[in-house]
Amino acid sequence: MTDPDHRTTALPDAPPDARPSDALPVAVVVKGYPRLSETFIAQELLGLQRLGLPFIIVSLRHPTDKEVHPVHREITAPVHYLPEYLYQEPMRVLHGWLKARRMPGYRHARGAWLRDLWRDLTPNRVRRFGQACVLAAELGGGVRHLYAHFLHTPASVARYAAGMTGLDWSVSAHAKDIWTTPDWEKAEKLREMAWLVTCTRYAAEHLETLAPKDGSSRNFPPVTLLYHGLDVDRLPPAPDRDVGPDGCDPARPVTVLSVGRAVEKKGFDLMIAALAALPSDLHWRWVHIGGGALRKTLAKQAEAAGIADRVEWRGARAQADVFDAYRSADLFVLPSRIAGDGDRDGLPNVLMEAQSQGLCCLATAVAGIPEVIDDGETGRLVPPEDSATLSQVMADLIRAPDERDRLGREGAVRVRDRFDHHAGVDLLYGRLSPDGDAAAASMVRPAAE
Repeated sequence: MTDPDHRTTALPDAPPDARPSDALPVAVVVKGYPRLSETFIAQELLGLQRLGLPFIIVSLRHPTDKEVHPVHREITAPVHYLPEYLYQEPMRVLHGWLKARRMPGYRHARGAWLRDLWRDLTPNRVRRFGQACVLAAELGGGVRHLYAHFLHTPASVARYAAGMTGLDWSVSAHAKDIWTTPDWEKAEKLREMAWLVTCTRYAAEHLETLAPKDGSSRNFPPVTLLYHGLDVDRLPPAPDRDVGPDGCDPARPVTVLSVGRAVEKKGFDLMIAALAALPSDLHWRWVHIGGGALRKTLAKQAEAAGIADRVEWRGARAQADVFDAYRSADLFVLPSRIAGDGDRDGLPNVLMEAQSQGLCCLATAVAGIPEVIDDGETGRLVPPEDSATLSQVMADLIRAPDERDRLGREGAVRVRDRFDHHAGVDLLYGRLSPDGDAAAASMVRPAAE
């Protein structure tokens, strides 16, 4: 089991000819590990572990969450933390740089980094190169492939380290990392990496416009849609729900639930405006689960709107607590939007989780969300940035427990049938393992589509 304190473990220090390259592990590069908000990564890693893929987790940052999900405790791979900030471990960074600069690919990697730095003169860009030097130096010939989660910082570290070491590298792209990375950088990374997977058709279509058109030298398509989905085998069954309240009885308020970090793209300021505009004769309570920098600001907004006594801020919670909340709520609402910096959701896991528990979902038609919710069939969709329509549809659903029940049941069937994550894990195993299914090479879409 991974050290519960998540202390740094040494990467395998073996010369390349000490073991056949096929026996070497994959290095999975992530921004932080473990993280409560990234259960989809842990779920994928556990699935790959069960298929027998040897891998090491390389984290650019130390964990900040006080709890971990049960899935994290089942992952047995060692976790190796790079210097989070270069000034904190100067001798380690210096040693890494001195060793990396003797590698045959160092000049190429440095040239790529300097071109990037010229266009993005930020401390973060310098930190990425320093972390890459440490990663390349400490690999010790002990891994055979770099696989990064997220197309921005982790992919940059993997790219520079791969350039130094001559290793192939690949990326799993998700949401913010796609939409806040400039097109020039995405295009260059797509040209250099072996392959990329992404979790929404919406993102795949965008990335395909930037990918190289000549894939004759690649074993796999440059961009592949891969829904991360849910591990349905681990999910509790959807509860047998009684007919819920209709908002008429003050003793039985309708419980409206939202799960997500308090950040701009989640649109919780719109949620508060919509709740405040609900008819005064409706009885409801709103439960929010998640951390995030805007939580205090949102709490002040709720107080100013006169609804603070109906709002419960639970903060970040472990997965078991989140599922208890899904099972006891009457309606799930996620008013996602495109943030001012371009950040947006991909296909939020929380929507699929809520649907898996038969909970009726109301969300905005933005990014990949329409790929999981068919309006009026498996949930309800409203336009983003429209708190008035959000409030009206929310009121309609609060008053209609039978309709909530129908949409919840249909959503549960859809998610469990079409978003089982095993198809995606099988595809990744085929990409990452020399013993994987060779048919994965020609697989353009996972079975979930």
